[in-house]
Amino acid sequence: MKAKLLFSLLVGGALSLSAQGFKDGVEYYRADQPEEAKIILTNTLNAAGTDQATAYYYLGQIDLKNGDKAAAKANFDKGIAANAENGYNYVGLGALELANGNVSAASDYFKDAKKFGKKDADLLTEVARAYFVADPVKYNKEVNKWLADAKKAVKNAPAPAILEGDRLAGTNVGDAAGWYEMAAQFDTKLEHPEAYVKYARVYFPVNPTYAIDKLKALLEAQPNSALAQRELAEKYYDNNQLTMAAEQYEKYILNPNHFKKDKQRLVGLMFFAKRYPESYNLASEILREEPDNHFMQRLQFYNKKALGENEAAKAAAETLFANAGAQINSQDYIQYGELLQDMGSDTAAVEMYEKAVALSPDKTSLLKDLSGAYSSAKMYDKAADTMAKFIDSEGENANPNDVLGLARRYQNLAISYMETDSVASLAAADKALATINKVIEKISDNPLVLNTKSDILRVKARGVITPEVIAADEVTLGVLDSDPANLEKRKNIYRAIYTRMGNYYLTNKDTDKAKEYFEKFYQIEPSEELRTFIDGLGTPAK
Repeated sequence: MKAKLLFSLLVGGALSLSAQGFKDGVEYYRADQPEEAKIILTNTLNAAGTDQATAYYYLGQIDLKNGDKAAAKANFDKGIAANAENGYNYVGLGALELANGNVSAASDYFKDAKKFGKKDADLLTEVARAYFVADPVKYNKEVNKWLADAKKAVKNAPAPAILEGDRLAGTNVGDAAGWYEMAAQFDTKLEHPEAYVKYARVYFPVNPTYAIDKLKALLEAQPNSALAQRELAEKYYDNNQLTMAAEQYEKYILNPNHFKKDKQRLVGLMFFAKRYPESYNLASEILREEPDNHFMQRLQFYNKKALGENEAAKAAAETLFANAGAQINSQDYIQYGELLQDMGSDTAAVEMYEKAVALSPDKTSLLKDLSGAYSSAKMYDKAADTMAKFIDSEGENANPNDVLGLARRYQNLAISYMETDSVASLAAADKALATINKVIEKISDNPLVLNTKSDILRVKARGVITPEVIAADEVTLGVLDSDPANLEKRKNIYRAIYTRMGNYYLTNKDTDKAKEYFEKFYQIEPSEELRTFIDGLGTPAK
């Protein structure tokens, strides 16, 4: 099971232990995480040290992003009421007018804003950003004008460079990353950590290591930053460094300014890092506060299954499936099916696999899992039919190993019919033979594949060692003998072939040939009993 699948189900947004600082809310907003920012800004609105006017501005901008213009205006008005000399809320009202198509009114508000911050590069950049967000093409001239004012107001200010990066992020990753890098260099007071975050985000697809290193640098400069801790953990996760992600999330969770949803993510990361007891215990801790949290119930089940504690895993699974609010997914059914198989309940397992396929019919890989379940339950006809459907869904991309699996399923089907329906048995054997020949067309030098053909030919002949079987064995021996390491690595195949060929020639009264192959068997696995048997066959003719 992939980590992404599980993490996509871990949701929630409340703050954990205490309200984060107002500044952190601003940083989350600037880092393009408005929902997280809203939680923080709302919870810290009346906290000591909060600049309410600025908080209302960002809350209004979040409302505007979400299309709630009335709520946006209300927040901007509250911001002006809190501090009429804070220029940001005039920028907000201007952005609102642009959204309403009132360009002239917007311009007036932006002029009002400038009155309170002619030398404030951040404020002037916000005006440029308002035009950029409204329509970067239509208002390109205005964006350039206000950016120029911002750069003139403060030389080497980080905010204008960040917006320059934002303008290019969707079309020119390299140049965008260059602007973000420049902004980070300009930001000597670390007032714009979003420069580091945006660099990491845009450059990650190009070079994950550079992206992660940039966040490491941010965290080194701001070791208590929840944003830096969280972003670094996320990038480790995105880079499939799940152990590092778990370790970093664990540090982040110790920060009182974390989100509850991230505690759930840590449970998942611990699971994927194979820290099963810790993952289980943390899930249990969350469940004590949220007893119906089906995400954590799922992790309890998965962890106990991974630990091999089958009875406990089964109990946890039953709790999950009994939760009326649980969003059961196909992977849950697969995991439960595997568990039931491990516990010897093959028929019950089949039901789970069938439910998985029914729930996600477009996920054709589940057909392979279902076929395996049918095989374990000795439902060989369904096993073969389902595997054939899976192979058909793969088309030209079908893995030869999967095609080999289909051949073996037809072989098992042929064996199951051998005593009751010789016609059906022969038909299944023919399908098995046709299928294995397709594999051999692509993989002609694999002794395991070649030996499977011999097995199928014997099934077709109802256990009789025919000349066709011997011919297939000779081909297999040719491949085996080409690599001396096979004498040890593939000893079991050698034993099987030498035994078959020895018995074949003995049955056909070719004692010399029979003795030749039994001698070869003796060379790889000598025994007194076999020595006596060989000697009893007589002396080979000169």
